[in-house]
Amino acid sequence: MDLNSKSIRLRLIEVADAEFVLGLRLDETYNKFLSPVTPNIENQIQWIKNYKVKESAGEEFYFIIERLDGVRCGTVRIYDIENNHFTWGSWILNAEKTRFSAVESALLVYKFGFEIMGFNKSVFEVIKENEKVISFHEKFGAKRTGEDDINVYFELLNTDCQSKLPYFEAILKGS
Repeated sequence: MDLNSKSIRLRLIEVADAEFVLGLRLDETYNKFLSPVTPNIENQIQWIKNYKVKESAGEEFYFIIERLDGVRCGTVRIYDIENNHFTWGSWILNAEKTRFSAVESALLVYKFGFEIMGFNKSVFEVIKENEKVISFHEKFGAKRTGEDDINVYFELLNTDCQSKLPYFEAILKGS
């Protein structure tokens, strides 16, 4: 599975990544819009082991985002795979990220979901307070499908994403 971009790559999570993931999820700089976790490394290790079973069944994919020099700089997860669509989230980028890690990791998520897995649509939600991420997704062509007191709900069709690719590829080439 080739999930490489200009300055980062996605690779499937391993148990050895437990401390890194737990550190990200407990860091107040990065966890404001994430579900809380308990500060227990054994729980994180067990969670990854349980997840790897889902990965083997093709039900869920959890990636470590790392720079091309191997430095880990984030996570992203693809889940709720059903009816020709997928959801993605658990998207964290830390201070070790590259300048365009956000764009590159989103492009790689969509490459995985649309090209490799063959889905036609991505559905996801963003906490309303996370205005920067809402704007980011809308620039990719995501359409609002609803909202509640906490979240804004989106969908992104493969065709809409494909129409935005030249714009984002130009950004990456100009960097």
